[in-house]
Amino acid sequence: MDATPAEAPATESAPELTAKQLADAKAYGNAKLTCRVIDLVIDFSFLIAIAFLAAEPLDRWLTHSCGLQSAWLRLMSLFLLVAVLHELISLPLNFYSGYMLEHKFGLSRQSIVRWLCRSLLQHALVTVFGLLMVSGMFALIWYVGPWWWFVAAAAAFLVSVLLGQLVPVLVLPLFYKIERLEDADLLARFTSLTAGTTLSIQGVYRMQMSSETSKANAMLAGMGRTRRVILGDTLLDEFQEDEIAVVLAHEIGHHVFGHITKLVVLGAIMSILNFWLCDLALRWTSTQAVFSYAAVPVSVLPLLLLIITTLSFVASPLQNALSRHFERQCDWYALEQTQLVDAYRSAFTKLARLNKADPAPHRLEVFLTHDHPPINERLAMAERFRDQLPQA
Repeated sequence: MDATPAEAPATESAPELTAKQLADAKAYGNAKLTCRVIDLVIDFSFLIAIAFLAAEPLDRWLTHSCGLQSAWLRLMSLFLLVAVLHELISLPLNFYSGYMLEHKFGLSRQSIVRWLCRSLLQHALVTVFGLLMVSGMFALIWYVGPWWWFVAAAAAFLVSVLLGQLVPVLVLPLFYKIERLEDADLLARFTSLTAGTTLSIQGVYRMQMSSETSKANAMLAGMGRTRRVILGDTLLDEFQEDEIAVVLAHEIGHHVFGHITKLVVLGAIMSILNFWLCDLALRWTSTQAVFSYAAVPVSVLPLLLLIITTLSFVASPLQNALSRHFERQCDWYALEQTQLVDAYRSAFTKLARLNKADPAPHRLEVFLTHDHPPINERLAMAERFRDQLPQA
């Protein structure tokens, strides 16, 4: 497929939204962006303060006051302290952004108890996973030595592949009920759309989202035998069959172009850079007369977390640009495979309405934070595609 038209200079074509719907989308987008900026300030301020002011005192306190002579116990305790403190500091903003704003704009159907339980589960999973990763990283630092960073990057790559396989079958079901799609008509459309690809007919699933949100969503998840297209029930209930076919074709496009694999490879490259920078920091900040990896103190943990967070932030515009490129490829693929320009337009108009997505955010905001093209640009792509169709 020649994807060049999908990458044509950005133009805009507005979705059919009422003035109130457009105003709500703008207000919601601005509020979420403000929360995101504040969250970044909190994250960096917290990590800088811990790394340069509190890490060594905390390590001494764990050693002398708490009697933790084992470096492993101090490492795990320090990580848990940092994680819990960060969550407590971030809780007011997370509650406002994740609960109050979503209810204010009519997007959330969660009770406060349900929101708290879901947040606790999410943070527990992240904390346990983070503890395992930090423990593995320090094991490599202490026992592998100078090449620990390369081994860590290789291990991170293997973990990302494993997670890619497990997320749709083990992680997502912890948060949503997921069941095989039984709609015969949609499955027939899916069979037609996947002709010539390696995506199996068994790979379409329905995710129960409507009890918690009015937003519509769809995704391609998993790797290998766990790869599947997952459609939110809100999307299935609100969209017409042709509109769903466009969404299916878009998600199939991610499979056809190998986007998940490419993102895993990009993640591996980022891991190499991350851990190499961490290794430089270990050696440059060491106060040892003769540097020894086996003697690296537990107190450097917050500094390493700060380095990883900073690189992730700096690289995010590039990663977002790549993601937007992938989305444009899949949009053009969906138009080519379905030829349903009107259904494509109505599908993205519904997404803008249901998700209160600002159809035309500021270009700087798009560059810095958006991993999908704005709705207006996606609709303009549909018009470019329509112009290329043979005239009746």
